[in-house]
Amino acid sequence: MTNSKKLKNKQVLITGATRGIGRAIAIEAAKRGAHIIALGRTQGALEELDDEISSLGASATLVPMKLEDFSAIDRLGAAIFERFGKLDALIGNAGMLGTLSPVAHLSPKEFDKVMAVNFTANYRLLRSFDLPLKKSENGRIVFISSNAAQSAKPYWGLYAASKAALNAMVKSYAGEIEKTTVKANIFYPQATRTAMRAKAMPGEDPMTLPHPNKIAPFIIDMIAPDYNENGKIFDMRGKELRDI
Repeated sequence: MTNSKKLKNKQVLITGATRGIGRAIAIEAAKRGAHIIALGRTQGALEELDDEISSLGASATLVPMKLEDFSAIDRLGAAIFERFGKLDALIGNAGMLGTLSPVAHLSPKEFDKVMAVNFTANYRLLRSFDLPLKKSENGRIVFISSNAAQSAKPYWGLYAASKAALNAMVKSYAGEIEKTTVKANIFYPQATRTAMRAKAMPGEDPMTLPHPNKIAPFIIDMIAPDYNENGKIFDMRGKELRDI
């Protein structure tokens, strides 16, 4: 890990940037000199993040939006390309746990929403930012996924399916960009002190888990210009790198 200014003047887009892992990686990227394009659901939380980024001597563009608004993603892609002419890094962090339930008991409405946030929105991000990322000298993409994609434990079917779909899409996309300067990878956090983890494991003592700012540097390392892995998963549990 490094706290150097390797991201100075780089444009880094982060979804779910106002809390948990997303907020931590936004702050870490700002410390390394990046301009943060922060996506979040609420204006107030984005403004609080902006204050902290400004206190670090960095800058941010605030984008209040819901990822389920796919046309807004399209508009954002066009706006960023028009303003900056490129995008240096995309971190797809936003995610939704959904209800831990037998698959047969899931409501179609919830199924559609979880898949929209965890999978379809990330496809729309790739679709909208493929060109801006290729215009960067070293475009980097990291999607936050989960080992649930492989374990698919009982009652975790919806969340696991959404992350498995994300992994498969990123693996395919990584192969498609092999001869470009863009790199696309997956990051698996270990159990981390977040609201999502508390919802999944309500009886767990959160103070036994690492704070998101402890794992953020590993994620930001993956968007550095000199990070050349492609089509890999970095699993925080064992700090190991493997093929998707």
